[in-house]
Amino acid sequence: MANSEGEFVKHIARRETDFSQWYTDVVLKTGMADYSDVRGCMVIKPYGYGVWELIQKEMDQRFKDTGHENAYFPLFIPESMLMKEAEHVEGFAPEVAWVTSCGSGEKLAERLAIRPTSETMIGSMYAKWIQSYRDLPMLMNQWCNVVRWEKSTRPFLRTSEFLWQEGHTAHETFEEAQQETMRMLEVYAEFAENVLAIPVIKGRKSEKEKFAGAYATYSMEAMMQDGKALQMGTSHNMATNFAKSYGIQYLSREGKLEYCNTTSWGTSTRMIGGLIMVHGDDRGLVLPPRVAPIQAVILPIAAHKPGVLEGVDGLLQKLKAAGIRARVDDSDQTAGWKFNQWEMKGVPMRIEVGPRDIEKGQVVIVRRDALDNKEFVPIQGVAQRVKTMLDEVHIGLLNKALVMRDTKTVDASDFETLREGVQHGFARALWCGDTACELAIKEKTQGGTTRNMPLGRHKPEGVCVHCGKKAEAVTYFAKAY
Repeated sequence: MANSEGEFVKHIARRETDFSQWYTDVVLKTGMADYSDVRGCMVIKPYGYGVWELIQKEMDQRFKDTGHENAYFPLFIPESMLMKEAEHVEGFAPEVAWVTSCGSGEKLAERLAIRPTSETMIGSMYAKWIQSYRDLPMLMNQWCNVVRWEKSTRPFLRTSEFLWQEGHTAHETFEEAQQETMRMLEVYAEFAENVLAIPVIKGRKSEKEKFAGAYATYSMEAMMQDGKALQMGTSHNMATNFAKSYGIQYLSREGKLEYCNTTSWGTSTRMIGGLIMVHGDDRGLVLPPRVAPIQAVILPIAAHKPGVLEGVDGLLQKLKAAGIRARVDDSDQTAGWKFNQWEMKGVPMRIEVGPRDIEKGQVVIVRRDALDNKEFVPIQGVAQRVKTMLDEVHIGLLNKALVMRDTKTVDASDFETLREGVQHGFARALWCGDTACELAIKEKTQGGTTRNMPLGRHKPEGVCVHCGKKAEAVTYFAKAY
C-alpha cells in the first residue's frame, strides 16, 4: 500500500502525455484487474468484477424485460460443426484456439474449438428444438467466457479470454428478425447512456466490417478521450444464413417447411475499458454511479473524538436503508491518504464526518466529478440528498462525455479534412459504400476505418469524400480500439 498522501496520484501517468500508460496505470493501481501468467489473459479483481456484476444485473433485467431467457451452452465446439458455415469460419479462423488432445495425451479424433462465439453450437441445438412456428420466436441469452487468440492485448479492451453476453434468437420472418436486431441495439444504447453515462452513435456496419456470416451488422460506437473510437456492442441480423447451414427449420402456418431467420447480439467486458477511457482523469477512475461498487465512502475525521464513530455508523445505516452502496473507511491512514485513495478508485462521492459536523448535525459531501466543491448536508436528509446527487453525477458525466465527443467530431467535405479528422476523433463524411474505397481510406489515413453509417438518415445527395463516386451513406470514420 502507498504510505504517502500523494503517492497514488503521482504514479499515474498523465493522459495528455501518455494515454496508453495512463490507462494501464488506472486499471492496475485501482485494483480493477491484473496481468496473469497466461498469455494475453487478465485477472479481474474484486473491484473490477464488482463493476461487471452491476453491468450484468442492469443488462440482464433489460433482456428479461424484452422476453429473453438465459441458458448455457458448451465451451467446446467440434471442428466439423464450426466448418458448416464457411464465411463465419473464415472470419474467426485466425483467432480460434484448438484442443487437440486430452489429459492422458491421447489425440482427439476431432479437434475441438474453444468458443470464439456460439452461433454454431446454438444453431445446432435450435435445429433440434424448433419444429413448428409455435416454437417461435426462440429468445435466449448466454452469459459466458469466450476465447479469441489475440496478437496484441490490453486489459478489458482486448484479451485472449474475456467475459460477455451473447443473445441468440430465431424468428419466422426476416422482418421479425430485423425488428429484434434493432430492438436489442436500442437496448444496448439505452444502457450505455442511462447506466454507463456514455453517449453512443448507432448505425450499420459496412460490408467489410460486419460480422462474418451476417446479413447485416449494427453497432454502437463511442468516442474515447484520446480520440479513438470504441465499438461498445453489436447486433446482427443473420437472415437465413446460419439456419441453412445448421438446418434450423420450422413448419409454417401454411404447412410448409421454412428456414428460420436468426439474430445474435453481444457486449463484453470491453465496456469497462470504455467507461475508464471516457470518464477517467489524471487522478484515476471516475465511475458512473449506477455501476460503482461503492457509491459513497464515509470518512470519519478525528474518529477518536466522542460521538464520531457512533454518528458514522448511524449514517451508514441510513444510506444502506435507502439502497445506496456505501462503506466506511475507518483505517488508520491519514485523511489525505484516504482522499487520494478513494478519488483514484473513482467512488462517486465521499462523505466526511468530524466532531464539528456531529455538533452541527451535518456532513460534508464531495463529489468525485467536482472535487473543488463541498456541500454541507443536514444528517436528517442526507440519504435523499445523496440519491439526488448520484443522479446529478450521472447526468454531469453523460453531458461531459457528449461535449467531448462533439468536440472530437468534424464534418469532412474533402479527403484532407477526413484524413486530419481521424487523427483526433470522428470524421463524418459522405461515402460510396465500396470496399475498395474503404480499404484505400484506411491505408491513406494510417488506420482510419468506417465505424458505422448512422441510423435515421436519408440517402444523401453528393459524392464520396474519397473517390468522388455517388455517395450511398453518411459514415463515421475513426481510428479505433
